[in-house]
Amino acid sequence: MKKILVTGGAGFIGSNFSRYFLNKYRDFKVINLDKLTYAGNIDNIRDSLDDKRYSFVKGSINDQKLLQQLFDDKIDYVVNFAAESHVDRSIEDSLIFTKTNTLGTHALLEFAKKYGVKKFVQVSTDEVYGTLGRDGVFTETSQINPSNPYSASKASADLLCLSYYKTYKFPVVITRCCNNYGPYQFPEKLIPLMTIKGIKGEKLPIYGDGQNIREWIHVVDHCRAIDMVIDRGKTGEIYNISTREEGSNINIVKEILKLLNKSEEQIEFVSDRRGHDFRYALDNTNIGWKPVYNLKDGLNETIKWYVENEEWWNKLIH
Repeated sequence: MKKILVTGGAGFIGSNFSRYFLNKYRDFKVINLDKLTYAGNIDNIRDSLDDKRYSFVKGSINDQKLLQQLFDDKIDYVVNFAAESHVDRSIEDSLIFTKTNTLGTHALLEFAKKYGVKKFVQVSTDEVYGTLGRDGVFTETSQINPSNPYSASKASADLLCLSYYKTYKFPVVITRCCNNYGPYQFPEKLIPLMTIKGIKGEKLPIYGDGQNIREWIHVVDHCRAIDMVIDRGKTGEIYNISTREEGSNINIVKEILKLLNKSEEQIEFVSDRRGHDFRYALDNTNIGWKPVYNLKDGLNETIKWYVENEEWWNKLIH
């Protein structure tokens, strides 16, 4: 049976990917390595723990003794989701972002190279490109120009990955995705945070004037795209993953309130975040893939999930 190491597999995207992968493939064993920081949650993976093809290992991608043990078990593929990912936290305490996102990726690369992994997928972000005005899109050849410690640490990891391909011909692929949403997302990100505050009748704080624009993708569509990259992605390539569905923060929040049957009077504008990029947008033609979800249906399904799973998120905000 083939083995895939999913790092950060108890986080939002990693847990959804593991669930997707187990459901689709019967000839794979999924090994989930997760440190269970604040955003890693055992409840995210509880439905997978009884599957004999799934194993959970608590630990850090910076723990080289642990990595040695895992790779001794003949890993075929690596998908690296493990990351500190919240921009606000990176502004307040940036060093952990470098340790995890850059040095941790470097450690994984070294062991994966040593043990002859067939493909290493580095899950990056559109934020490495920096910011756009109202027009234009980033392509895979656009210059990286990160605006905050989080995106800088991810850009550094990307460069390390590319160096391993160029120097060692190591089979690495990089994906850069737009903003994800969906079930099991930690309630510090825009959509779950605003949904939960809306449910509770609290004020919904929006940075600046709320006109910052993002592309949005349902997490299951992101998982589908990564699956395709594992199967058919060309080594040494970068693949943008996006939907071309853009929305300003204020419009997303208004739609959330509408779906919750709540008043827009709950909206509260607050001081803008430092280094707040105005807009991200990606050209996604290189990957040759299309999403299944549209933003309207995906958002509706996501809001419904948070309404029906108060027990899950209530543990995280107390």
